[in-house]
Amino acid sequence: MLVLFLFLIIATSCSAFTPLFRGDNRFFLDTADPDEWDALLPLGIFYGVTTNPTILERCHQPCTVENLHALAHRALQKLHTTGEFMCQAWGSTALELYDTGMQLSAIDRERIVIKVPVTAIGVAAAHLLHQSGVRICLTACYNSKQALLAASVGAEYLAPYCGRMSDAGRNGEEECVRMMGIVEGMKSETRILVASLRSVDTIALLAEAGLDTFTFSPEVARMMFDEPLTDQAAKDFEEAAARGAL
Repeated sequence: MLVLFLFLIIATSCSAFTPLFRGDNRFFLDTADPDEWDALLPLGIFYGVTTNPTILERCHQPCTVENLHALAHRALQKLHTTGEFMCQAWGSTALELYDTGMQLSAIDRERIVIKVPVTAIGVAAAHLLHQSGVRICLTACYNSKQALLAASVGAEYLAPYCGRMSDAGRNGEEECVRMMGIVEGMKSETRILVASLRSVDTIALLAEAGLDTFTFSPEVARMMFDEPLTDQAAKDFEEAAARGAL
């Protein structure tokens, strides 16, 4: 009975646990597939979950306020108490983006971060949302100059699309590093949330340069554990432990 009681205490407190030595870095899981959340969030490496209308469509999830509230509730239950859920507002005007953002964030303004594109109407909406106490991520960033906008409007996050910038003929890694330099030069606390990442090597390269916030797909998450030599060593340890128990 005592063992069961202790297990229940640990199980209910896990969501409140933040690793002591994590530092300031933040990994986000970039998917709206609850099955992937079930598989990967228990690893303990993720600070939050990111979504957008394209990801919702890819995961066959309705892009509605009601469904995003349900998804946010499910994801946040699996994260520690400071973990975050990011979802994107939609609308053709700043006021429409603002209204959607207010609705999306209404259930938990401390843990739901609203994404808006770093366009003129997106930045105007970000300003209105910020004044209303909503946390903001400016997204679809393709140029380092857009870091000036994020810092000036006081966005908490700016999400550059690293891989897509490279696809467009720019050096995505260099652009992301420059964004970091711009926000630091402006004495801003905006985080550069690097998105559109296709490999672990790119994440490692950017981390070496000083970037510390990344969102990536379940496929990239699994790549982090793809090391046959480690797998073989772990197998050898288990076999030695089994022999030693005889």
